[in-house]
Amino acid sequence: MNKAPFNDQFLRACRGEETDFTPVWYMRQAGRYQAEYRKIREKYSFHEMNLNPEVAAEVTRFAVEQLGVDAAILFADIMTPLPSIGVDVEIKKGVGPVIDNPIRSVSDIDRLGELDPLKDIPYVMETIKMLREELSVPLIGFSGAPFTVASYMIEGGPSKNYYKTKALMYSDPEAWHRLMNKLGDMTIAYLKAQVQAGAQALQLFDSWVGALNEADYRTYIAPVMNRIFSSLRETGVPLIIFGVGASHLIQEWNKLPVDVIGIDWRITIKNARNKEGITKPLMGNLEPALLLAPWEVIEERTKEILDQGMQEPGFIFNLGHGVFPQVEVETLQRLTRFVHDYTSKNR
Repeated sequence: MNKAPFNDQFLRACRGEETDFTPVWYMRQAGRYQAEYRKIREKYSFHEMNLNPEVAAEVTRFAVEQLGVDAAILFADIMTPLPSIGVDVEIKKGVGPVIDNPIRSVSDIDRLGELDPLKDIPYVMETIKMLREELSVPLIGFSGAPFTVASYMIEGGPSKNYYKTKALMYSDPEAWHRLMNKLGDMTIAYLKAQVQAGAQALQLFDSWVGALNEADYRTYIAPVMNRIFSSLRETGVPLIIFGVGASHLIQEWNKLPVDVIGIDWRITIKNARNKEGITKPLMGNLEPALLLAPWEVIEERTKEILDQGMQEPGFIFNLGHGVFPQVEVETLQRLTRFVHDYTSKNR
């Protein structure tokens, strides 16, 4: 297979360098909105897709080719490493991750094992190796962040208020930090193995940490996040943090040794830079629901984001969260072309 010349625009933006155009990729760019993905899901469960490097690589690569984006993100799940440390996880259709043995005590935390990525989840590393051979854009590896992963482990599944998670955090800080450190060790081992296999950037999804205030973040979350990112700096690849509904934590994220801060639609690029004083590269932040609006609305909102993003080097266009299943493939294709064309002409 003859690969196209390597497109490094995404990596350059992560480093805060000038780019020829604003690079773009989409969270959940491989997913149910694609007819081809749905066809594969008829043959395999989500878990089976993850276990099969050929299938996982195919859906990762196909999204890049179909949409014309500037980065690929590994097809996996934030729950992928958990069974290896003793957590029973099932991805239930229409629900999400469900855990039959939720954390309820210190003894539950102490029973958790350690992750050996090459031994426990070799299929993930094989997928990455395959993709590095096939892709002409950078491959982003990822993991769930400790708070977000812990919330599933404690709640037993998705939650709207995280009251069980917060109850453990507030009532037994020692147990909480023990759990954070166990998950921190798992995250470091998992992501370092991804880089060794060929991942060229890493994103930590702290999807639900916006449920915490700044003071609690500093006390209960920042220590483990600092340890994770400080350790990952050794890999030399760009490090990205992202969460939903967490704009109030942007100053806390800015203190972390990360390269790129991913933001959702609740804060503008302009305010992040001018009001909050963020000088690190930013990634974001089109409201995903706008992809269901008429094109004229999408274009107008996208221009606003791009005009603000292009004011400084170091900007990556993305959504403020993942692609909805109801989105049309043609909409994302048109959006990618628009971002490339508009920013290449208006730099």
